[in-house]
Amino acid sequence: MPEVISPEVVATTNAPQAIGPYSQAIKHNGLVFVSGQIPLDPATMTLVAGSTGDQTKQVMNNLKAILEAAGSNFANVLKTTVFLRDMNDFDEMNKVYGEYFSSHKPARATVQVARLPKDVAVEIELVASY
Repeated sequence: MPEVISPEVVATTNAPQAIGPYSQAIKHNGLVFVSGQIPLDPATMTLVAGSTGDQTKQVMNNLKAILEAAGSNFANVLKTTVFLRDMNDFDEMNKVYGEYFSSHKPARATVQVARLPKDVAVEIELVASY
């Protein structure tokens, strides 16, 4: 019988603490599932003001911190999902996103949604290997 491996909670103070009943990420069977990140500054738990690009940069930095806590990095990302308040902000988000995925380009879906937590412009979740 194969060994049963329990899911492992990933938590770091270098990314915003969960603001609900969820984990920053879960590791299981070689994969890490990172919860959607919004542009919260982990030190103050306040929203980063500014453009969609500014918000995307904070989101990507939050994702990076969680990946590192899970023993992974952007080179191991398999799939992302980007949630935008307004699809007209796609190019601005995509420019910043591309700075983090210049050579490695994971699968991605981008959707416009009616509303995001705390009325932010962007939220991103991802799945990576570790």
